[in-house]
Amino acid sequence: MRGRWQVTTGIFELGDLEVERGGVIKDARLSWQTHGTLNEARDNVIVYPCSYEATHMDLSWLIGPGLVLDPDRWFIIIPDMFSGGLSSSASHDPGFPAVVTMADNVRAQYRLITEQFGVTSVAAAYGFSMGGGQAYHWATLYPELVERAIVVCGSSKTSVHNRVFLSGLLRILEAAPEHIGGGRFSSEPVAAIRAFAHVYAGWGLSQDFYREGLFETALGAPDLATYISTDWEARFGRRLGANLYAQAITWQESDISAGHNGDHPAALASIQARVLLMPSTTDLYFRVADNEAELAHLRHGKIAPIQSVWGHRAGNPRTIPADLKFLTEQVHAWLDT
Repeated sequence: MRGRWQVTTGIFELGDLEVERGGVIKDARLSWQTHGTLNEARDNVIVYPCSYEATHMDLSWLIGPGLVLDPDRWFIIIPDMFSGGLSSSASHDPGFPAVVTMADNVRAQYRLITEQFGVTSVAAAYGFSMGGGQAYHWATLYPELVERAIVVCGSSKTSVHNRVFLSGLLRILEAAPEHIGGGRFSSEPVAAIRAFAHVYAGWGLSQDFYREGLFETALGAPDLATYISTDWEARFGRRLGANLYAQAITWQESDISAGHNGDHPAALASIQARVLLMPSTTDLYFRVADNEAELAHLRHGKIAPIQSVWGHRAGNPRTIPADLKFLTEQVHAWLDT
């Protein structure tokens, strides 16, 4: 138990799992955590996929009575993404496929919720960042199952500018002397991951965040160098190069139109779920304009931008009270519709 609600973790065995771009995840395993109680109708489910290099342990902070996702009302399932270190990952398997897509992840998650839990309806697919991309895939792949999709600082297709950012990260990892090809390493590329972290620090927060010195005034760092070291180098230093590489490929290749012959508007129009889009006004990855363009093709959509200087992190506002309040209010209202 955690607080007043039940928390359970487990591993779902998928067997040999073929992926859509070719290859097989041998003896595939999907790690998961649930919060709350599944009701008798098995329809009070929120699927909450992970963001880049995050696990269920990183995501559970926003779950609780009165928080963004309330386990007294909902049965919340957090599936750990492939190559996050808990589910089957590139770091575990020398034969791991070169490309594992968000659709591959969501199809595996579908098997988890239907075969393990017997779910009959998904009240919402909720996700931040790459989790938002997976929420979009849930609504596209299973339109009759998913009632709502809540996409926080995410998109239905990785934009060209976002792909340029990811290309830079991949090239850093490939330039490491430990890289032996295809995102594999003879040993951990420590220096490359440190450089990776420094680049990420410039994208994860906005220019306004740095201009206002919030790393000092809001986060308590004594100076910029310490902030990057303690918040970014330390964070990515706990991750494995093969997994960072593999999940960057998953992010780069995200596109809900893959199952619609590349017709992106048609893919968006196929979604039956009520879709709430919550971009940050200063996000450098997932722009408000991208979500606005998507909104024009959705049957039932709303956009509620987070007015924030915290960039991408506004969508994961554990230490940002104003952004957390706005996120909570908007999500609660959407879940009540």
